[in-house]
Amino acid sequence: MEIRAPSLTVVIPVYNSEGSLRPLIERLEPVLRRVATEFEVILINDGSRDSSWRVVEELSARHPWILGLDLMRNFGQHNALLCGIRAARFPIVVTMDDDLQHPPEEIPKLLAELERGYDVVYGRPATETHGILRDLASQMTKFALQKSMGAAIARRISAFRALRTDLRGAFSDYKNQYVSVDVLLTWGTTRFSSVVVRHDPRTIGQSNYTVGKLFTHALNMATGFSTMPLQLASWIGFGCTLLGIGILIWVLVAKIMHGTTVQGFTFLASIIAIFSGAQLFALGILGEYLARMHFRMMDRPSYAVRITSRSTPGAA
Repeated sequence: MEIRAPSLTVVIPVYNSEGSLRPLIERLEPVLRRVATEFEVILINDGSRDSSWRVVEELSARHPWILGLDLMRNFGQHNALLCGIRAARFPIVVTMDDDLQHPPEEIPKLLAELERGYDVVYGRPATETHGILRDLASQMTKFALQKSMGAAIARRISAFRALRTDLRGAFSDYKNQYVSVDVLLTWGTTRFSSVVVRHDPRTIGQSNYTVGKLFTHALNMATGFSTMPLQLASWIGFGCTLLGIGILIWVLVAKIMHGTTVQGFTFLASIIAIFSGAQLFALGILGEYLARMHFRMMDRPSYAVRITSRSTPGAA
């Protein structure tokens, strides 16, 4: 049975997607008119280098239910999502990508699962359509996210999600340039779920989420929302200590049993390299945390809006 929401906001971060925005809105509109009595679509231009903002202005002028927000620079997908979620007027928010890989026709599945009493529902793809390296980086990111969220649902998350807008109250005062919407949602609820949805191949443009960006996002989540790296450094230090004790025992036994000592520059250099590497690794992790504390003390915003584009207030 298809669920009809009384009112609904769709939040879409936009980055270099001038070619996909018009067909996305064409497919999205009939779905929204079928599942909601009131709705709005918020398009957040995240510092696009093409003509995406011009297309957003054109669409918002044509459709009064479209709100366009132009950020002052590229802040990142999750920062743009946070901006859109905070700007939402209706009690249910659906977030999706701008590249048509998240089919608008699958939105009713998310709403139906949300109606069962959950606060956040993810649309997980039955099959991934990315390359091997991208899929590997994505799994690494989800592992880091699971450690940050402390929830098993992290392995099934995606950017295609439905959530209750009142969850934003849990992070209304959050101000930091490092943003993970999924981690912030755990501050307000533990009622997560997921449903299998269709994931279409990208036919327009190229993906803006490279392997490097996914790795950086995983690092930001791990050091910004958990103590996992510090624990890892502690375990490496403990392991190196055990290794040092083992080497000491080996040297003493060789001296007692055979009257000889371990000789050679290579052996000594290897031991020094191991312990020096472990120390520098631990210092690097501490440096990452200190850097994030420094940036947080600077009170840098998560995003900044340059222009708001909307023809007239009101919903469909």
